[in-house]
Amino acid sequence: MATLQKIRNQAGVLVAVIIGLALLAFILGDMLRSGRSLLRGKQMEIAEIAGKSIDYKEYQQKLDELTEIYKMNSGTNSVDQKTLEQLREQTWQNMVRNYVMSDIYKDLGIGVSSDELFDMVQGNNISPIIQQLFRDPQTGQVNRSAILQFLKHLETNGTSQQKAYWLFMEKQIVAQRKYTKYNDLVSKGLYVTTAEAKQNVADKNHQVDINFVAKTYASVPDSAVTVADVAMQSYYDNHQELYQQDAARRIEYVVFPVEPSAADKENTHKWIENIKSDFASANDDVAFVNVNSDVPFDDSFYKKDELSPELGDFAFSGKVGDIYGPYKEGDSWKLAKIEKFESLPDSVRARHILIRVNSQADAPKAKALADSLKTLIQKGANFAKLAEKYSQDPGSANNGGDLGWFRRGTMVKAFNDAAFSSKVNEVSEVQTQYGIHLLQVTKRGKTAPNVQLAIISRKVEPSSQTYQNVYSTASKFAGENQTQEAFNKAVAAEGLDKRYATIKEDQQNINGLKDARILVRSAFNNSEVGKLIVSYEGTAIFELGDNFVIAVLTGVQEKGIAPFSSVKDRVELAVRKEQKGNYLAKEMEGKSSLVALAAALNVNEKQASNLTFNSYSIPGAGVEPAVIGTATTLGLHKVSDPVKGNNGVYMVEVTNVKEGADTDVAGDKNQMMMSLSYRANTQAFETLKKEADIVDKRSKFY
Repeated sequence: MATLQKIRNQAGVLVAVIIGLALLAFILGDMLRSGRSLLRGKQMEIAEIAGKSIDYKEYQQKLDELTEIYKMNSGTNSVDQKTLEQLREQTWQNMVRNYVMSDIYKDLGIGVSSDELFDMVQGNNISPIIQQLFRDPQTGQVNRSAILQFLKHLETNGTSQQKAYWLFMEKQIVAQRKYTKYNDLVSKGLYVTTAEAKQNVADKNHQVDINFVAKTYASVPDSAVTVADVAMQSYYDNHQELYQQDAARRIEYVVFPVEPSAADKENTHKWIENIKSDFASANDDVAFVNVNSDVPFDDSFYKKDELSPELGDFAFSGKVGDIYGPYKEGDSWKLAKIEKFESLPDSVRARHILIRVNSQADAPKAKALADSLKTLIQKGANFAKLAEKYSQDPGSANNGGDLGWFRRGTMVKAFNDAAFSSKVNEVSEVQTQYGIHLLQVTKRGKTAPNVQLAIISRKVEPSSQTYQNVYSTASKFAGENQTQEAFNKAVAAEGLDKRYATIKEDQQNINGLKDARILVRSAFNNSEVGKLIVSYEGTAIFELGDNFVIAVLTGVQEKGIAPFSSVKDRVELAVRKEQKGNYLAKEMEGKSSLVALAAALNVNEKQASNLTFNSYSIPGAGVEPAVIGTATTLGLHKVSDPVKGNNGVYMVEVTNVKEGADTDVAGDKNQMMMSLSYRANTQAFETLKKEADIVDKRSKFY
């Protein structure tokens, strides 16, 4: 009973403790979840611009939008790797400008009203973007009716893609207009005074002829000067802006190439031998080639001298259906079957009417116009006059569409094939990347025998077993040599070719390696100095093209000011040059005669003429701005003190002074204003970018 009573008495405390623990667990759990969320947010940060965090998702969304716009413009359904990299960079530049300038625009009150946007699209001040999109190729002028027609179509029948495209264009127009306003504001705030222009004219008019004596730094032996550690440290401390560096990684790596084995080569040869009888009995050679060959059927015709000697002899001494091979060409085994013979001209004369197709939306309209023109020509309409009126090929339209004589293979394939297979005066429609052509051959050159061949091609490639064998070798190497020391010992023991590379964070390729971006990213994000570089998937084996690559991280260079130890050699050279300058200046001090000085230094006295304050270099001396500045401000027959230049130490005497006759101060002032305005367009934004303290983390994701 006593125990039971005690439990009852303590129940309140017990319940309170349990509730307290539950609350604590709840709070801690929430904090941990929040921490994970915060951590994940930081992990997904692709950049920081002007103190604002940019999320990967936002960047990717804008990249996807730009990619879709590119696809619509180019009429393609996909983009290659090079184009994708360009789109990524363009997306990045757009985002940087937007984030850097948005607050600036707000503070300055820069904006674009709806009325202004209307004026830039279809009013009196058409945007350069709209001008580019709707310029008539015939007149070079903006086609205003085409703009209105497009906008009307967009409002009534426009697809979601077309509307998205137009919305994107409007955003670009607004962004460009804001940036132009900002640049105008900056450039209008710059001014060149009349006094500045007068001084610039005077500097250009004032010309001097000089005699000079020079002694190069290289002429002083290193043993003549002493470079102390304290002097180097002091120079480094006072010139740290010279030692800025980008982030970089030093790696050493070995390559295990995946190459066809002897068995792979033999199997490919057997395959081509075994298929020969099937090829010989095939009724549809085009389909057979397209199904079985690495290279699709080529319907081109060839003269004998356009083929290899062996293949040419076979083709022009055989009959349709004969087979030659197997024969080796490059890294492929081949069979050739005679498909057909034709007598074809070497050249033709033709004319055409080009209807351009700029986007998929233009295709139906272009096709309808081409069909209509073709019908008119077939009914007797004048081809040349129609070409002058409708053809969008400015190079031939003024000549009635005449392209003159051209040899086979000169034009793009579709156009070439149609031209050399058409009869004289026959009108045909041909689709190329330029648009729809109405083609008419007007003359055919001398004909010659040609042959068309059906060719089965099978490249000798590594089999899956070969890949597995090479991978096993690479895997064994990586598994047994995890550190730099073990890596180097194994490379030496196995006689492997070790390669070296210093890579930057945004680097896409490494010399000799294909698609090396994953290795670069891993070297920067997942690796420890002195150990194998490991990918995001946790493997030390990188499959780059037809190679397995294993790399070790040997050094890390962080962005910022390079540590003294890593640039000590450069600092020593700079200090040694400085000390040699002092040494030479001391030798020259107190000398009033250049002739005597040249004799004492065992060098020749030299001359230079027509130097002005704006001169870039001195003949016989090189780029020496300090010497030029001294010479053009020195009085006639005066001898300068020693001047430390880029290449040595100089003493100068002015032997003649000439004053030019240029008095156009107003013209010079305008020229200086134009130069300032031009610089404002780039330097102002570059300064704002620098102040925004941009942290670029794209290399984490791409």
